[in-house]
Amino acid sequence: MRFHKLIQMSAAVVLAAVSPGAARAATGGEPAAVAPIDVAACLTAAAADDMDKAGPACAAVIDNDKTAKPDLVKALVARGALYSRHDQIDRAIADDSRVLLLDPTLADVFNARGELWLKKGDKPKAVQDFGAALRIDPSHEKARANHKAIARELERIGAQMAVAGKPSFNCAGARRPVEKAICANRELADLDREVYAAHARMLREARDPGEAKKVQHEQDDFLARRNAGFGRPGYDLKKAMQERLQRLNGVDGY
Repeated sequence: MRFHKLIQMSAAVVLAAVSPGAARAATGGEPAAVAPIDVAACLTAAAADDMDKAGPACAAVIDNDKTAKPDLVKALVARGALYSRHDQIDRAIADDSRVLLLDPTLADVFNARGELWLKKGDKPKAVQDFGAALRIDPSHEKARANHKAIARELERIGAQMAVAGKPSFNCAGARRPVEKAICANRELADLDREVYAAHARMLREARDPGEAKKVQHEQDDFLARRNAGFGRPGYDLKKAMQERLQRLNGVDGY
């Protein structure tokens, strides 16, 4: 008899282990309720720019495996914006990147991340994100303005790189020793190009033909002294070019 009761008790234990719901039903108990995830606290604290409250409130939502995707996106966007306002750029980029993995259709987030890349000085990644925002929403005014500005900057940098180390004249036709020396040195080549550009600007800004003639005469005189002085003891070509550039640009640099 005692053995029979022991078997019954063992069966009940096994049943409870295999089917907790059945055991609770047998005893009349109800399943424990799962506490709802409160994303509002995260959003409110982030909107109030309260880093102390937003940190734990948003983490509670973001780090919870049971958080629904829409709430997770909201919390990440809110925290990313908060990080951005407090110049925690890498953290903001990480949150925005996670958002875009969850939902790659958010033009605002692409634009926001593009601005963050720009703060880090990564212009190619910035222009990629601005372009992605525009592909999603061609009417996105902020992304369009950002893309236009950065694209022009990249074009300007590209143009500068294209002429870097090249003088104002064609090195293939260089005959004078001084010209060959300039072609062989990137720093001297850049200086020559700057001197030429400053001289051209002075000619454009001349108030009358007489002033333009004077500007041209000074440039011709500089070139003649440069050509004659190069190679002689004590002549410093770099210094001479720097002094000419300073004279053209004036004390204020222009």
